[in-house]
Formats: sequence, structure tokens, C-alpha cells
Amino acid sequence: MAVKATLISRENIYVLSDLRGGPELQTWTLSREPTPICNPLCRFFRCAKKALDFKRNPPWCNWVEAPCIGYQCPYAQCIQAKLLPDGRCGLFVKRKTSEVEEVADIKNLAATRARRKLDKLGL
Repeated sequence: MAVKATLISRENIYVLSDLRGGPELQTWTLSREPTPICNPLCRFFRCAKKALDFKRNPPWCNWVEAPCIGYQCPYAQCIQAKLLPDGRCGLFVKRKTSEVEEVADIKNLAATRARRKLDKLGL
């Protein structure tokens, strides 16, 4: 799929869209610091082909002679291993934990102990 990166403001915000005039695919901001959407200027972003020229604006892929499409490229890598399949940065994703199960386990454990004590007493 051919993708075009379009600069939409001076703050280095790019819109990725299909060259055939399709809908916007993703919007990302270029920054050396990690952002919620993976971008080619991030200090953790690497090109497996070593073809990324990040000194150009927008970052340029020397492999295909076109602007880098960031996380959508099959050669995109994160040295922190935080690049998620949908292009989000794993550093910004909160893990879902469920403490409700722990409370239920504690109640079950207390009930089990009480039953054992009552069984020992013969009640």
C-alpha cells in the first residue's frame, strides 16, 4: 500500500494517507521524545534497512526514495521493544489490572479457614 505523509502545520504534525485518495490512516507528531503514536524521529525508532535519513523534513526513506511512513513500514523497529501492532507506543499504554479478583480470593480464603476451624471443633 502506497502511503503519503503530509505536513499539516509547522509543529511537525504529519497526516498519513493513502496515495489513491483514501481516508487518513494516522496522525503523528515528530519528536525526539517518545509520543503516543510511534514516529520516525523518536530516539528509540530504528530502520532495519538502515535507510532512514532523519535530517530531512519529513524523515526520508532512502530504501524507497519517499517519506518514511513510520510504524507502518515492515522494517520499523523499536529498540525498547514497545512498538505495538497498531502503531501506539507501549510506553504510553497503561496495563489493565484487576484487583477485584484479589479481594474475592481473600474472602474465599477466610471462609475456607473458618470452615476448617469449625470442622476441627466438630460443629
